[in-house]
Amino acid sequence: MKLKAIIFDVDGTLADTEEAHRQAFNAAFREAGLPWNWSKPQYAELLLTTGGKERIAAYLKSLDLADGERRTLSARIADLHKAKTGHYMRIVSAGEVPLREGVVRLLDEARDAQLPLAIATTTTAANIEALLRTTLGDDALARFAVIGAGDQVVHKKPAPDIYELVLQKLELAADDCVAIEDSANGLTAAKAAGIFTIVTPSYWTQSENFAAADLLLPSLGSAARPLTHRAAQLIGGGVLGIREIDKQLVAARLYA
Repeated sequence: MKLKAIIFDVDGTLADTEEAHRQAFNAAFREAGLPWNWSKPQYAELLLTTGGKERIAAYLKSLDLADGERRTLSARIADLHKAKTGHYMRIVSAGEVPLREGVVRLLDEARDAQLPLAIATTTTAANIEALLRTTLGDDALARFAVIGAGDQVVHKKPAPDIYELVLQKLELAADDCVAIEDSANGLTAAKAAGIFTIVTPSYWTQSENFAAADLLLPSLGSAARPLTHRAAQLIGGGVLGIREIDKQLVAARLYA
């Protein structure tokens, strides 16, 4: 088997977390007495900026503010983000953010096959832990050989830094791994690191450009909700498993 590891993004890929993030940002803004409320369309645009603190900073740049007010608000970004993280963890811990279709199946299949799994994300370690423990149980973190979080690198996606770090820790070549992403920024990062990349867009990213994806699917598929039509034809069945991923990877390398 060519495939040596699968590297997952988190937000939008393992779970459609972005609505929880949006609600958490708005709760933090209300708590801080700020008249900001990010709508779904607005938040979809803000997602083009990776990283929560960076997202707040990008929003500030878009506002018509006096220099003094801009400096004051900029100085509050870290505290706002910390409060937002607390609200997000509360939402996730309440079980309101399930994993996406087919994710548990693929994770279980990888565990049974003793295939290493890793995470490469721009979110924080606290957010990762809250999501995984709530959805997969207390031993969730042990499922992953490497967990690369956003605060471990200087440059976040679309830069390839987090993927390069994860590959280094896995001690594997990019050619032997597959990344699963949901966004154009994530796709750009993984491809820049030389990794075969599968994209399963979410509501928030479905309008982005995924022309560079090695494989584009609506989801990973499951027995309850298998892939249909063209997606099923692409992989030869209703679900994307290790065997199907390996076939895609081998074919891509043979014809590169």
